[in-house]
Amino acid sequence: MVNNTDSLIDLALKEDGVFDDITTKEFIPKNKQAKAVLIANNPGILCGIDIFIKVFKTIDKKCRVSLKIKDCSQIKRGDKILEITGHAYAILSGERTALNFLQYMSGIATLTNKFVTSINNGRTKIYDTRKTIPGYRELAKYAVRCGGGANHRMGLYDMVLIKDNHLKLTKDLTAEISEFRKKYKNIPVEVECENIKQVKQALDSKADIIMLDNTTFENTKEMIDLIRKRSSTKEYKPEVEISGGVNLKTAKKFARLDADRISIGMITHSSSALDVTLEITIK
Repeated sequence: MVNNTDSLIDLALKEDGVFDDITTKEFIPKNKQAKAVLIANNPGILCGIDIFIKVFKTIDKKCRVSLKIKDCSQIKRGDKILEITGHAYAILSGERTALNFLQYMSGIATLTNKFVTSINNGRTKIYDTRKTIPGYRELAKYAVRCGGGANHRMGLYDMVLIKDNHLKLTKDLTAEISEFRKKYKNIPVEVECENIKQVKQALDSKADIIMLDNTTFENTKEMIDLIRKRSSTKEYKPEVEISGGVNLKTAKKFARLDADRISIGMITHSSSALDVTLEITIK
């Protein structure tokens, strides 16, 4: 469940002009009641049902909802997800906004689940990235969890991630990470690496997570072997993350290397909306 969605819903309803729906205002009787059923047209992972319902409740506080399938559940074609009864104006005017949220989130959850299922690895977890639509990050991150994935950092504030551009401007990584840890003892530090030299530097600096970014399968294997060899003691065992251009085919292959994480941008920036339909039934 995602908290604090009121402002996002208000923005979406205002953007669509829901309270100025000229078609519904002029062609549907003012006090007309209606009933609608939400139906799945394709299989996938249902996600976003709370915000879907909240859209209609924002327009018509008295609308009634009968939920048939819970959030984060597997759905199949033809499933009746919920029924909603209330003012026809609310159902007709809020339909598109509610579906936009639900289809977007369900698409992310469904694609995430495909990755989780495809790697079939008890050690390696699928992680998201910050490649999300501005303003929609909490929705996207929740959808990833719904699909069985895990969240990388929520923003720039909750974890250190030293990337290639940071490294170009850093003089002594080991010393600077050491100084950072004197000030912030509980914030994890991750270092992005593209070659063996950078991996050795990350190991020397005792990074909590070492990200292997955009490396070939062979190079990735070599780097992971080095990391496991150099960190075989109980005192220091960094997590290994594989990232960069990973798709369904390559994820399955990379998972054989037993990394701790595979982070995948496409689950939030390139997922397809899950096809669901809201059908009015005469009341």
